[in-house]
Parts: sequence; structure tokens; C-alpha cells
Amino acid sequence: MAMADITVRGAGIFGLAVAWACVRRGAAVQVIDPFGPGAGASGGIVGALAPHVPENWNDKKAFQLDSLLMAKSFWAEVADVSGHAPGYARTGRLQPLEPGGAALAAARGVAAQTLWQGRAVWRVADAAEFAHPPGGAGGQVIHDTLTARLHPGRACAALAAALLAKGAVIRTEGADEGRVIRATGAADLAALNAAHSRQVGSPIKGQAALMDLALPDHPQIFAGGMHIVPHEDGTTAIGSTTERDFDGLHCDALLEDVIAAARSAYPPLQEARVIRRWAGLRPRSRSRAPMLGAHPLHPGQFIANGGFKIGFGMAPKVGQVMADLLLEGRDTIPDGFRPEASL
Repeated sequence: MAMADITVRGAGIFGLAVAWACVRRGAAVQVIDPFGPGAGASGGIVGALAPHVPENWNDKKAFQLDSLLMAKSFWAEVADVSGHAPGYARTGRLQPLEPGGAALAAARGVAAQTLWQGRAVWRVADAAEFAHPPGGAGGQVIHDTLTARLHPGRACAALAAALLAKGAVIRTEGADEGRVIRATGAADLAALNAAHSRQVGSPIKGQAALMDLALPDHPQIFAGGMHIVPHEDGTTAIGSTTERDFDGLHCDALLEDVIAAARSAYPPLQEARVIRRWAGLRPRSRSRAPMLGAHPLHPGQFIANGGFKIGFGMAPKVGQVMADLLLEGRDTIPDGFRPEASL
């Protein structure tokens, strides 16, 4: 068997997206992960691809916008090549308009016209426009058309299948070949922390639940700090917690509190049955931006880490810029995303 041009260590969303971007450009790629695709935080159930607020613009928000706008074609190609549905759709999002928040929401809507390049809308709308809106003061909601959804676990499975269809190799162990990129999430953050005097990043526990509520074409809801995400398969996900201190990777009373709060905040969930509970560790860098570029601990190797809550939304663009770097030596990574921003 010919040697790989690229070795990707880690088969979460960042690793799979980088592998996919490289395979599409003709590189021979191997992905190595002892637990298989989507085994960690990327195998979750929520899948809210939500944009940052259109104000105080910066490189992180611009990068995320590019990635969210790339997502439709990215996931359509993955579905076509793999024959597996990742559950992607740009269904938009509704948020209750808080009392006194109309002026700020309107100002953000004006800003979105420019910052979102006319390709998506942020507006104040009457809740009655939507079949199942969240409750809100005055019956109004903030509606954006940029937010999308996918099913994280199924998206990882689709990417893995697409890679195999294109001739990539996915294995549980193996030697490094070609250029090496590490996308191993919390494990790599632990190694970076051990090598530095201050914390470079940390795993943040999240818990979520899947309900049997079928609203497959409805916008997702953000209310009470919770994402409520209808999936195309007739389920609705709710979550998630953000736990910096935790005792084990299991579902507990905090998730039950989230379920109760979601049912209170969103009436269609009140009679829905919980069909799955999930917990995972999401890697967050100290800068809270993805860590992309030269690996601080492995000379000549590279890193893609720190997806935290926005990994799936960032993945198409992360794959693109890392393929630029690995295959062409072209560095287009924003300064705030470089590992040194978190060291």
C-alpha cells in the first residue's frame, strides 16, 4: 500500500473535515483514532450551527460566517459521495424578544445586512408567523436565516463514509506517514497543559437530551439559554450544559434540570418523551477560538483543536485552511486562531 501524504490523528469533526478537504484535492489520507469516527464530543446529538451576533465584528466571527455559508455545499457533497444523510438544513432560528430589546435587535438587523453580505437576515418578526414559536414578550421573536442544523453523530458517520469512498483509510492505530495533523481534542489539550505553566485549554462537559417531538422543517429555538433543535428524523434535541467542574462523564441531575426547563420554556416539548441522554467533553482553548497551525509540542506537525460549542459550524472552513497549509504551504489562519494565542 502506498504511503499516505497526510496522517490525521483524531476522527472528530475537525479531523474528519481536514481529511475530507485534503482528499478532495487528491491527497492520500489516513485517519487514525483508537475509538473510531465521532466517538468523543463530535458524536453528540444537538447540532446547532448558530452564528455569532452580527456586531463587534472580528476575525472569529468572519471565519465562522464563511464556514456557515460554505456548509450547504460541503454537506451536500458529503451526502452525495457517502450515500448517508448528515441531517443538514439551514432552517433558521427563533429567539424570544426580551422586554426592551427591540431597538438592539433592530440595530443588529441593520448590521447583518452588511456583515452577513446580504446572504442571510436577522430581523424582528411576529411570533404568529411561525407554527410553533417560543413564548416572548409582546409576541415577537428574533428570526435569523443563517442558523442551520445537522445531526452530529450522523454527520461524522457520513464524513467517514465519504472518506472511504474517496479512497482514504480510517484505522484505529498506525504509524505517522506524510504530514501529520493532530485533532485529538481533550487529550491533546491535557498534553499541552502538562507542558506549560498555565492552562492552555480544558475539556468542558456538556449534557443533552433527544426527544420524540417531530418538527423536522421548523426553525430551531434558542430560549432560556438552551438550544432546541428539531432534526429531520422526527426527533428534537435540547442542550446543553456547560460544566467546567464535573465528576465523571455520565448524565445526572443537571440534565434533568435542562429537560424540565426546556419543557417549561417551549410548550411543544411538554408531552415529548426523552429517547436518549448524552454527555461528552468538548475541547475549549484558553482563547475560546479554534487552535490551528503548527503544533506546539510536535515539531513539523500541526494541530486543529478547540472546537468547543462551534466545531461543526467552523468545520468546513477549518478543513479548507488546514488543507491550504498542509498541501500548499499557504497560511491563511487568523492570528487569533494560532496556538500561541492560547499559550
